[in-house]
Amino acid sequence: MGPYLHALNEGAALPQAQEQQVAAQMAAYTGLPERYVLRADLRVTGPEFEQTLLLPRGETSGRLDARFSGPTMDPLAESAMYDPQSAAISSAYTAAFNDYVRKTLKFGGKHTYKIVSNTVGNDWNLLHTPPGQTTPAYIATNVMPDLAAAMSYNPDLKVMVNAGYYDLATPYYAAWYQFEQLPMQRKLMHNVQFHYYHVGHMLYVRP
Repeated sequence: MGPYLHALNEGAALPQAQEQQVAAQMAAYTGLPERYVLRADLRVTGPEFEQTLLLPRGETSGRLDARFSGPTMDPLAESAMYDPQSAAISSAYTAAFNDYVRKTLKFGGKHTYKIVSNTVGNDWNLLHTPPGQTTPAYIATNVMPDLAAAMSYNPDLKVMVNAGYYDLATPYYAAWYQFEQLPMQRKLMHNVQFHYYHVGHMLYVRP
């Protein structure tokens, strides 16, 4: 992370010349215009990246799999309005699921199967009590402390992390970073294996 992490740490105190250097490097790594990176104050979100990367040709990049792309719905929008990967494959999985559930399992009746339900998501209780705590943490659910506790309790526990280079929903580097921050003895990291693949969020999906 080096210069980029330092730049974020400096915030408004970062000299303009260094900001230009970091923006140029980010542009080289990401394919985004340097002026866009500067306008974003070096902080480009995932949806903004997906909206902007292929915008010159009128396309939006996939979130679950960046190898997918689709027509941009609103060229003036700041963030992507949909995920082209999901749009490309969801109908096939929905049809297969409905056929299996209704014909083979004889379940569902006249109910409608919803691929995504905002109602369920909004009502879901995400509170979680980390190991060693007595009250839930009022933050997004994070089970990494639980994993660290399990690996400490059982030093023979092995963990394999599989990630796809084109997955923008759960980026491979974010997984590595999270594991490097686990609150446990460093020697236990020998029990963790990382495997990276030229795929997106789903190993079995190809554009």
